[in-house]
Amino acid sequence: MSNPLQMFEISPEEISDVVSRFYARIRQHPDLGPVFAAHIDTDEWPAHEEKIAAFWRNAILKERGYDGQPMRVHLQTPEIQPEHFAQWLGLFDEVLQDTLSPDLAQAFSALAHRIGNGFRYGIEQIRRPADLPPMLG
Repeated sequence: MSNPLQMFEISPEEISDVVSRFYARIRQHPDLGPVFAAHIDTDEWPAHEEKIAAFWRNAILKERGYDGQPMRVHLQTPEIQPEHFAQWLGLFDEVLQDTLSPDLAQAFSALAHRIGNGFRYGIEQIRRPADLPPMLG
């Protein structure tokens, strides 16, 4: 690997390809498509995909081109529900398996599941009524 901090061997182009294929499927998904459509206009998709590809390049390749607060965005979007993350991850896994080698798909999937489950858990905790005890991991 050219960067010793890099999590696994993947090119920026492969990341962009995964993101592009994923969001093409998202737009067709019966549950997730409307959630995204409520916030991303047709002409905004290229910029959104580039931002998310930058997120993944930052997470995997340790590039510093991503500027955003994804947990805040997810929390501030009431249409996003905890159960959406299982659907999101399932669809992401399908794209990874269709696009990358098995080892690379598995490594990328493990990272996506860690991040996605963290977002789901954060949303569950923050939106949980104050009079209820916190959920245990």
